[in-house]
Amino acid sequence: MQQASHPTVILGAGFAGLFTALHLSQQNYSYPIILIEQRDRFSFKPLLYELLSGELHSEQVYPPYQELLAGSKVKFVQDTVQSIDIHHQRVDTVSGQAFHYSNLVLALGSKTTYFATPGAAEYAMPFTSGEQAIALRQHLRHKLYQAIQTPDLERRRLLLTVAIIGAGPAGIELACTLADLLPIWYDELGGDGSEIHVVLVNRSREILKGDVNSHLRCTVEHAMKNRLIPVDFLFDAAVTKITPEGVEYRRQEQIQMLQAGTIAWTAGTAPNPLLMELPVSQNRGRLVVKPTLQLSNFPEIFAAGDCATDSDHPQPPTAQVAYQQGIAIAQNLQRISQNKPTIPVQVQLRGTLMKLGLNEGVANLFNKVQIKGQAGHLIREGTYLQLLPNSAHNLKVTTEWLTDELFQRHRAATPMQLGQTPWLSGVATTAAALIFATPLVWRAAQPTQFQQNLSWTGVPTLLNHLTPRR
Repeated sequence: MQQASHPTVILGAGFAGLFTALHLSQQNYSYPIILIEQRDRFSFKPLLYELLSGELHSEQVYPPYQELLAGSKVKFVQDTVQSIDIHHQRVDTVSGQAFHYSNLVLALGSKTTYFATPGAAEYAMPFTSGEQAIALRQHLRHKLYQAIQTPDLERRRLLLTVAIIGAGPAGIELACTLADLLPIWYDELGGDGSEIHVVLVNRSREILKGDVNSHLRCTVEHAMKNRLIPVDFLFDAAVTKITPEGVEYRRQEQIQMLQAGTIAWTAGTAPNPLLMELPVSQNRGRLVVKPTLQLSNFPEIFAAGDCATDSDHPQPPTAQVAYQQGIAIAQNLQRISQNKPTIPVQVQLRGTLMKLGLNEGVANLFNKVQIKGQAGHLIREGTYLQLLPNSAHNLKVTTEWLTDELFQRHRAATPMQLGQTPWLSGVATTAAALIFATPLVWRAAQPTQFQQNLSWTGVPTLLNHLTPRR
């Protein structure tokens, strides 16, 4: 039984940690809940592309934790974890605070890894948080301003070239977004959008290699060729160095150079180094957990998201998995507080969602039905917005999005654009997409025991069944 003086401490406020905290609060959990996170805002990672492009506002995709946790029983501590002593059940932070716990939830996620590539940490721009998305937007704008004032053709070409390292989902979604977005921005400045170059750099010839989205390869390749400017491919290119003005790579035993004014890094992540120091079983840096998401020799500790793995039932490091795990951990913590046994977690994958440019996406339902184009885009954004971790914030943001999507964007269109994509067509597409998706979702799977027990109204049933991707 827990000691009331020792709370449940949650480390990390990504999807797994934040949803654990919110669901504990929703369940009227009997013990104090402390959520420790180094940032002050929640980065809704699947929608960072919309934050970069301006399709969604920062308060929609990058809201403050204080806003999301308002009215809950969660105590939010903005601090950085320095050490975790699992033998004495204590967490120390950089500011000097110490937290003793009865139960601990490890949800510290992962960090960008540059694979010891020289210059990458200094000159490549990662894309994993709202802060980084805003920084990349400002950087790109600055390069466009420089280019419009540069008469030298070679210099302008460098400024207008964007290299994206890594052809996984993040690199592909970023490439498709920029291939539509940058020509528009440059045209607005008086430049020629066709001068923009977006280059996807990958070590192998295979995009989405080993990824849960690999079966979307043909859809993705078609989308990348049909942006405002086609995405260029540089495959079989092993990056050896990043410089202020480009990417050095090895290809066919030769060292070559791709000059680029912007280098975005989406090539990989590694588990949080703090967790690798713990004296527990690990698999490639991820903590090995039981089906209940508890550590074998430390049942008071749960781990979820990118930093944990069940060797018998491995799951992809996606937002939807972390979201379901957060709900399940909250349920199991409640059971512990009631002296009941914990229950194995049932994670159900029901498809994937990808952004393939401005106003275009693919909703792959249960890996059986692909809804593409604007309909896929609407399902993707609507699904993600409904998963914002606070019902009041969720309603406000979704209402704003629907207003923008169905009214303001069409009013701003020119008569020619209206003829191509009429206002009523947008409404009809939305309705058709949701009507088509609803029966598929409802028939697909029976709810798990956790889902049957949950009554949180912030996640509507339809949207809860689609699979958000990190």
